Amino acid sequence: MEAPHLPRQALIDAHGGGGFRFAGMSHRGSLLCLPDGIWPWPISDIAALSEDALALVFARSGDLDFFIIGAGATPWVIPGPLRQRFRDAHLSVDSMTTGPAVRTYNVMLMESRRVGAGLIAID
Repeated sequence: MEAPHLPRQALIDAHGGGGFRFAGMSHRGSLLCLPDGIWPWPISDIAALSEDALALVFARSGDLDFFIIGAGATPWVIPGPLRQRFRDAHLSVDSMTTGPAVRTYNVMLMESRRVGAGLIAID
């Protein structure tokens, strides 16, 4: 995966129009927000989400307690095998549409919680 857009976590200031704004920057496409940075994420549809697409999350599981999946515009139920993979990594996980996921991520980050998020861009 390429270098992060920002080498730290930051609040997401806005979303929609196919992208996000954060830390005075804008990005078209989806984002992976982790303790060591905000990365471009090549997931444009929740159907493309795989364990491989979450490799950075699992590699940093020791720095996270909670991971939020912003599934786009439609609610999505995390499949059992993927939920088990998060359990095995000792990570709590939740899925919601992207708007609520951004708000939840921001609140948890403001509370200094160990949170990450995979946010699928919406129009």
